[in-house]
Amino acid sequence: MRLLIHETSYRRNQAGIDVHGAAVVPLLLNDLGEVRLDGVVITPEAAAPDAAWANTDIFFGGGNRAFWSAVMKSPALTWVQSGAAGFDNPIFGQVIQKGAKLTTSHGQAVGMADYVLWGVLDHLQNGPQRRAAQAAGEWTRSQFREIAGSNWTIVGFGAIGRGVALRAAAFGAHVTGVRRSARPDPVAERMATLAELPGLLPTTDVLVLCAPLTAETRHIANADAFSRMKPGSVLVNVGRGPLVDEPALLAALDRDAPAHAVLDVFAIEPLPSESPFWAHPKVTLTPHSSGVSVGNAARNDALFLENLRRFVAGEPLEHEATAADVLAGALS
Repeated sequence: MRLLIHETSYRRNQAGIDVHGAAVVPLLLNDLGEVRLDGVVITPEAAAPDAAWANTDIFFGGGNRAFWSAVMKSPALTWVQSGAAGFDNPIFGQVIQKGAKLTTSHGQAVGMADYVLWGVLDHLQNGPQRRAAQAAGEWTRSQFREIAGSNWTIVGFGAIGRGVALRAAAFGAHVTGVRRSARPDPVAERMATLAELPGLLPTTDVLVLCAPLTAETRHIANADAFSRMKPGSVLVNVGRGPLVDEPALLAALDRDAPAHAVLDVFAIEPLPSESPFWAHPKVTLTPHSSGVSVGNAARNDALFLENLRRFVAGEPLEHEATAADVLAGALS
């Protein structure tokens, strides 16, 4: 099988790839968009990969366009491993429509769960005020809120949501997980469905959104949801920007329900310079970077190598996205 992979990713994982011998033929892509087979430059059209690894070396490198050109023009494409957790990018829908399998990664879940706890703790413990007092040389004491006893509702209970739940519960929070199925989960005190979410909001202290974007979840945090939220509550969005109706959120922040929003994702990215979120006193804002942690690459590498082993052996792949979910996300 021919594997399209960024040359940086290949060098980092060469031992784990070369162990398969002639069963895996690497097609090495560089940031100039050149594809090399056995050291010889070939066109993206001639690459014809059976499999491809789309990770940060591809997403944020100069070879991104050539990579997807080779992928989409390949008559042999069978599998694409993504380094992302989400699959709402339209290109993934095109991969599925070609008949190929798409597998995603949960490597960033560790860093993202840490990020959620940081954002909430920084707000509850008056982080901005503390830093301002230190900068001004003022010996000022202020009371802060505890996580213990608070109610957390986590929408999207995959690897990221469960990671947040484990951390919040360790601080003494009461956790309700929300997903399609309300089947019990050992890391949550209660599980609920999306249909039950409106009834949970009046008692929710921290609402965390880490669900994928689909037609069902688009604007799940809307004016009606905000009208039900508890005064003083906190909203965290690490899923996708369109999970939140942004104009409705701005109006809700003025009413103190929620009292603060921790936002890592937005409907338009990069966030336009004129956006009111930049300077909003009740918003903590980061540039879609909640998963950019030092351990992410190693976890993604390990998952890719395991799925490569499975692919060569003809075994089921880990974290395979269903065609229905991918197409729903791509069309939402």
